[in-house]
Amino acid sequence: MTIDSPVSEASSEFTHISVLSREVIAGLQIAPGKHYLDATLGGGGHSKLILEAASDTRVTGIDRDEQALVAAQSHLAEYSERLNFWQGNFAEYQPKEPIFSGIIADLGVSSVHLDHPERGFSFRHTGELDMRMDRRQTLTAAEVINTWKEQDLANLFFTYGEERLSRRIARQILNHRPLQTTTALAEVISKSVPPKYRYGRIHPATRVFQALRIAVNQEIKSLETFLQKAPTWLVPGGRIAIISFHSLEDRLVKHSFKESPLLQVITKKPITAQEDELATNPRSRSAKLRIAERIA
Repeated sequence: MTIDSPVSEASSEFTHISVLSREVIAGLQIAPGKHYLDATLGGGGHSKLILEAASDTRVTGIDRDEQALVAAQSHLAEYSERLNFWQGNFAEYQPKEPIFSGIIADLGVSSVHLDHPERGFSFRHTGELDMRMDRRQTLTAAEVINTWKEQDLANLFFTYGEERLSRRIARQILNHRPLQTTTALAEVISKSVPPKYRYGRIHPATRVFQALRIAVNQEIKSLETFLQKAPTWLVPGGRIAIISFHSLEDRLVKHSFKESPLLQVITKKPITAQEDELATNPRSRSAKLRIAERIA
């Protein structure tokens, strides 16, 4: 196992349930001796399944989060000779030539990020407004919330969160600045919206927190770049499988696959979780899997 970018001594308490695992392995058509890219390594769940699916498979795993990479080294230690890790944004990765028979990218935020308050991703636990997947970067959610103009915040919440009350929420945020914690921000958002909205099916802060996370980590821009580059990393007949969790990402994946001159779409409609997975992993309910194949 080699690591192309230094990884700090982070906690290895990084567990994550990979969604649509059966569908990903079947869709990628894992074959013995082939090389695969896990572009969103996380806890290593999909990588482990690839390594177990056929003999002598190799995996390169990418993640922004040093904590994820440290954990994956531990979880996948028995496969160390068939693993290579790279820390960074998958949009910045570039192999020297097409080498992969399959690529998997799970675009969902890790449950570890949501469950660890100090990372600042969740409004259900008090923590600093951080939201950085790669903690080497400087931009945080606190900087966005406390320094951006009202119109810029409203545009952000509407564009990346599809939040229809974006202007009202942005106005109230400015009235209560500075805001330093996740729960303080969530409370301001809740008080900004009508009672019917406040006690609806999802928490009123959900879309704003999604938009903040996307902005802090430049997720849409990174995904656009990745979708342009990734097909060139596949050998002919190689497949790319991408799991998205909201409509912005799914639309990008759908149109990119369809418009790429290098790809043939395998999934005309996205694959979603079956009943047994929904019962054991509620997070899978919004997951959509699309697969395409590199044209020979």
